[in-house]
Amino acid sequence: MAFSAQNRQGTISGILFVAIFAAAATMIANMDFMKSLGISPLVIGIVMGIFYANTLHNQIPSAWGTGITFSAKKILRFAIVFYGFRITFQQIMDVGMEGFMVSLLMLSSTFFIGTYLGQKIFKMDRDTSMLTAAGASVCGAAAVLATEPVLKAEGHKTAVAVSMVVLFGTISMFLYPVMYASFIEPATGFLHMSPQEFGIYVGGTIHEVAQVVAVPASVQGTPTDMANAAVIVKMTRVIMIAPMLIILGIYLSMQAKKSGGASEKVKLVIPWFAVYFIMMAGFNSLQIVPQNIVDVINEVDTFLLTMAMTALGMGTIFAKFKGLGLAPLYTAGAMFVWLVIGGFIITKFVVATF
Repeated sequence: MAFSAQNRQGTISGILFVAIFAAAATMIANMDFMKSLGISPLVIGIVMGIFYANTLHNQIPSAWGTGITFSAKKILRFAIVFYGFRITFQQIMDVGMEGFMVSLLMLSSTFFIGTYLGQKIFKMDRDTSMLTAAGASVCGAAAVLATEPVLKAEGHKTAVAVSMVVLFGTISMFLYPVMYASFIEPATGFLHMSPQEFGIYVGGTIHEVAQVVAVPASVQGTPTDMANAAVIVKMTRVIMIAPMLIILGIYLSMQAKKSGGASEKVKLVIPWFAVYFIMMAGFNSLQIVPQNIVDVINEVDTFLLTMAMTALGMGTIFAKFKGLGLAPLYTAGAMFVWLVIGGFIITKFVVATF
């Protein structure tokens, strides 16, 4: 046990050690240059953790390992639950059926495509395929973190998935404004979309929340309806992570039962933290808690998520990546093409239909 009499001191020391790294990552993320790139402290935290894991990891007491593991597992789940304070059901209703359907179709199709290609075509293991697919289909690094406990995946596989989110999410952040100016802008583009349509497209297809915010800000004039639609559709995708994880847990239990034989009793895996996440979003929708308190909660939650990412990075040794080759890059690249092209087609179809 992490806080048994034997392990308590080491666990506390390990948690504090991770917190120091997370504080440094937060400070770096708040620099103007990092803000302009839309790079969140979560990404900086895992990079710092990976650097530590492959250079200085033998320099701290081994007893601190329980605290690092606690940060990567328990603090992570706690932080995912309180991520619900970023969403209200009213926001989702405001964007209407168009935003909901784009979110649903892009999430489900991208997750299926990524999982299938990763396992069947590029011969990756199940966990890495699903983690990479979750990052692209839902909400980037936070989705990878939330999916990891359901799969009970190893830390280095989580790091692979996050690295793919960083790579293609960053490309998206620079690509979409160029696409809008060149092909999509209503007055000049031959693939024209209204600002609100483009906002739905951005929110339904780009990986990270911060990147979704950054794209409308990069468009000249930044139409308000574009920015609002992008964020609300993105948050709709975020809240869908809970039902997705519940369905994934049921699917994994069924697969385990099938492979184990009918006579073997298999426990149903329900990610309760995902259920609590929905409950927290529902509570936040009541708007009982003052906004300034909610802002503080979200700041603390971001720090806890940064701690979890940093701790995952600290368990990532490059030697564990051997054998994966370029398969994660190919899988994430294929999903990126689908998000850009397929997402455009689906957005146009849904907007025309609803």
